[in-house]
Amino acid sequence: MEEQIRQIFEDEASAIKKIPITGNFEKAIDIIHTHVHQKKGKLVTSGMGKAGEIAHNIATTFSSTGTPSIFLHPSEAQHGDLGILQENDVLLTVSNSGKTRELIELIELKDNLYPSVPVIVITANPNSPLAQKADCYILTGAPAEVCPLGLTPTTSTTVFTVIGDALVVLMMKKIGFNAGDYAKRHHGGYLGAKSREKSEKD
Repeated sequence: MEEQIRQIFEDEASAIKKIPITGNFEKAIDIIHTHVHQKKGKLVTSGMGKAGEIAHNIATTFSSTGTPSIFLHPSEAQHGDLGILQENDVLLTVSNSGKTRELIELIELKDNLYPSVPVIVITANPNSPLAQKADCYILTGAPAEVCPLGLTPTTSTTVFTVIGDALVVLMMKKIGFNAGDYAKRHHGGYLGAKSREKSEKD
């Protein structure tokens, strides 16, 4: 059992190290910074299933670190939630295949409402419909899932999370986000107390 666990960890760590590092990370940061921090829009993330859960996590992490963000469920968008979208926003979608029907439809609905809203896609497939529709796409490296069936989103969601973390950290550095800023957005719990303590020391 211990050897199996060790192998799972090694496979996932290897997948993270193989994420392609390209200029599209900087391009994505520039797009988000321009629209959110200069034009005062927000980052809207979206995804279906487990990729959607990661997209939700990316949104909450961005929000707590100074970049206003919200998760939009692509199916609910078709039933009125698309109204959350504004003209200066950015749409960030997460899809391993890059073929998720609901996300393709979401971009079409977005184009009908605010065609100028840029789209960033995190995907494994550069030739997919979502990548082709995007203003910027970030590739995962298409890692094999550690799931013994090769089906359950496991390694792919790990890689999505790491890419999201990279974008968050890059943006924090770009806007000079500090402990005092964090404390204002995260007042409660251990992290709230720790951020206030750190901001007082700084």
